[in-house]
Amino acid sequence: MIALKCQGLETYYGKSHILHDVGFEVGAGEIVTLLGRNGAGKTTTMRSLVGLTPPRRGEIRFFERATTGWPAYRVAALGVGYVPEGRRIFPNLSVEENLLVPVARPGPWTVAKVYELFPRLAERRTNRGRQLSGGEQEMLAIARVLLHNPRLLMLDEPSQGLAPLIVREVFRVIVAARAEGTSILLVEQNVRLGLSVADRAYVLNDGRIVYDGPAAELAADEERVRSLAGVTS
Repeated sequence: MIALKCQGLETYYGKSHILHDVGFEVGAGEIVTLLGRNGAGKTTTMRSLVGLTPPRRGEIRFFERATTGWPAYRVAALGVGYVPEGRRIFPNLSVEENLLVPVARPGPWTVAKVYELFPRLAERRTNRGRQLSGGEQEMLAIARVLLHNPRLLMLDEPSQGLAPLIVREVFRVIVAARAEGTSILLVEQNVRLGLSVADRAYVLNDGRIVYDGPAAELAADEERVRSLAGVTS
């Protein structure tokens, strides 16, 4: 089964035309990374897919169901988990309270398992969200979405602003989620990092897909990485 397939996406902010004929897919059990420099359209693509910034034209299908024009809550109900840029945790709630906000769906991820995967969160379970470091907030944002037991997990720039040691922990969790059968769509500005865990890669430039292919093939071509993604690795 294809977890996600979109084609012909045309998305605007007011009169500004951001996405131009964007299309790609994520297979069941795959990690797919969407790369590109700042302003390439990565976050707009994610928001278009989940219904937060609906495209004016194009088609979106999650798990072979047409969802174009659906509101975000209906997309989420299909088993789509979205961790947006900026984390969006509840600053006045404790770690434990943040984790208990979502209604748990049946599946392998439980609060106990999340704490096992993120020992830092277990240590800080009584701390409020605003007392956490940036890395701990990112862990909490991912952990909260995992408790939905999503079939597809979409992450927007999970490494942004984090120390290298914390980034390694976050990416270890991404790989662990795939091992549980979750499909992953990963938006990353850090090209080398995204390619290190992905099966396939797409590169956005000025709102257009300019590369699609195996992640390993792109990772092996440093010149192409630099020219396509416009960033250093």
